[in-house]
Amino acid sequence: MTVPEQPKIYHIVHVDRLPSIISDGYIWCDAEIVQRKPPGTSIGMNGIKQRRLTELTLDSYPELHVGDCVPFYFCPRSIMLYLIYQGNHPELDYTRGQEHIIHLEADLYTVAQWATQNNQRWAFTLSNAGAYYFEDRCDLEQLDEINWDAVQANQWGGRDVSPSVKEGIPYRTQPPLALGRAYWRAVESDLSAVGECYIC
Repeated sequence: MTVPEQPKIYHIVHVDRLPSIISDGYIWCDAEIVQRKPPGTSIGMNGIKQRRLTELTLDSYPELHVGDCVPFYFCPRSIMLYLIYQGNHPELDYTRGQEHIIHLEADLYTVAQWATQNNQRWAFTLSNAGAYYFEDRCDLEQLDEINWDAVQANQWGGRDVSPSVKEGIPYRTQPPLALGRAYWRAVESDLSAVGECYIC
């Protein structure tokens, strides 16, 4: 599959975090969340968050830890959201289901343009940036390296499904909230192998 004409990126968050996001005007990276301690529920896996904060850096910006970036995902369906729905993963502290999880969506090209105009670093990965090995890029011309068929897939198992299944983009500190739209109970990916986008 070719790169979509208008690729979207996604970020999931507990609804009780929305007031602080609106008040601050930003979606903060985990490094900032640790410092600021905003009100609201954390829904990610603490082990992955800690690894992103202290161990994993981006090749595009070697001085930058993945946890210094706000994660967005290319996939509108999520293995992480499924784990939240199941509520029984041993590494997941949040076990109250997906009913109160919202999905923020933004246009990738709009976000990348905003980041460039505002001297914000951004990158995307070809797999999960919580894994010990991943590749990252910071050039939109390289979007064709993402497995877009896997991003669009709606099943993550079986013989016909590639082991490289979905993720998205990194943003370091904060893309403006105006770039996103909220979708209730939508789906995103945090554990699979198809790329993430980060704004740094």
